[in-house]
Amino acid sequence: MKIRNLEKRDETAVLNIWLNTSLLAHDFVAAEYWHSKIKDMKDVYLPNSQTFVYEENNEVIGFISMVDNYIAAIFIEQQQRSKGIGKQLISFIKEHFPILELGVFAKNSGAIAFYKKQGFTIIEEKTDQDTGEQELVMQFKNHFV
Repeated sequence: MKIRNLEKRDETAVLNIWLNTSLLAHDFVAAEYWHSKIKDMKDVYLPNSQTFVYEENNEVIGFISMVDNYIAAIFIEQQQRSKGIGKQLISFIKEHFPILELGVFAKNSGAIAFYKKQGFTIIEEKTDQDTGEQELVMQFKNHFV
């Protein structure tokens, strides 16, 4: 297991993990929406974020993307979920940022429960402009940094 910076060779794996997980975790949003965002993910979001991949046996199975102190994305390959990988990625990021924020769809109850376990609290509710879905803004404050 290794957490490291995203490299160009990881791009296809990261995009596949992002798309497949988005389709499963956000089934309340039309699949066409996620497919329409692949190019933006590749050309805009990944290049403008600091992304770390979780690699096991030379295979990328998860990643986390940061824009300043905002967790813009955290995705784990579906068959690798519930193995502590997300927790390890969050712990890794907590070492570098005293305050973290993220947005999560209100209908994604599994993700909300996960973030609460990691010490995040809901600080705002709003409507996502692209999908019209309710979104929760969550925050983590590390009082030891």
